[in-house]
Amino acid sequence: MPPHTTLDESILIAGVDEAGRGPLAGPVCAAAVILDPARPIAGIGDSKKLSPARRERLEPLIRDQALAWSVAWASAEEIDRLNILQATLLAMRRAVESLQIRPVKALIDGNRCPQLDIAAEAIVGGDGSVPAIGAASILAKVARDRFMLELDAECPGYGFAKHKGYPTREHLNAIERLGPCRWHRLSFAPLSKSRSLETDHGVKPR
Repeated sequence: MPPHTTLDESILIAGVDEAGRGPLAGPVCAAAVILDPARPIAGIGDSKKLSPARRERLEPLIRDQALAWSVAWASAEEIDRLNILQATLLAMRRAVESLQIRPVKALIDGNRCPQLDIAAEAIVGGDGSVPAIGAASILAKVARDRFMLELDAECPGYGFAKHKGYPTREHLNAIERLGPCRWHRLSFAPLSKSRSLETDHGVKPR
């Protein structure tokens, strides 16, 4: 993350957000975005309130018009080892540190900040009020949804393409039928309970 010597540092504010804290499967994804004030992007907002088609239209605009952007991950294994909060903060830190331009400050959606070597501020609801955070939420959501589509092909039968790993009835039924795969978060209920029962019977994740 090198410093940038030609830009006004006052505009080098990174927005940071995540996608995928709640699912039972897959990684958590974080994105960091430094928007260009000279190239505003209309329609940016909380990715959860945008349709998938709208997110897909905005995502390439953000990548093209932002001063810098980055997407980073924490794996299901890291989530199980660290817990979901710490894994999310780790993914956020990786996203900020991967930016090609060093920001002077990071604005983080939520109420906790990752450990960074720059100033950081947590903003509850920032994805709906701070354009850079909204842009980051879109990049993170689109990247994770695409990952889960690929995972659906790698691990058929769970319906990842449809529910993206969230605990829908279809997903829970698939876990009961197939057992967990290597991308499931075994520390999450109900998987943590079923894992204990399966271990007692010598059954391992697929």
